[in-house]
Amino acid sequence: MAVNISAVELRAKNFLEGVCGILKDTRLEPRYLELELTESVLMQDDEFTIPLLELKAMGVQLAVDDFGTGNSSLSYLRRFPIDTLKIDQSFVHEISTSADDAFLGAMMSVGKTLRKRVVA
Repeated sequence: MAVNISAVELRAKNFLEGVCGILKDTRLEPRYLELELTESVLMQDDEFTIPLLELKAMGVQLAVDDFGTGNSSLSYLRRFPIDTLKIDQSFVHEISTSADDAFLGAMMSVGKTLRKRVVA
């Protein structure tokens, strides 16, 4: 199950407790929960490092949604325990030029090199 998470939700004091409660109530194993964050959320602040590490310790999967659309460096891929890169549909919807193919290939290579799952 994949769920989009905003910066506001991630900052909430009871966010981790809420995730734990939902997993317990639904009996969903944490490895089947994937929380999706956009690049812009990850670039906002290092304050998310600890909550994301705690989620990973619980077994929750973390994904970057709309990968490639943010105006950021890729350093967040080293700082945060990301499992999956979900390439934005704008890059795959209508691949029509060799430049588009090359760009998509480069993004996929980044994910593969960093040992991340890549969804396009």
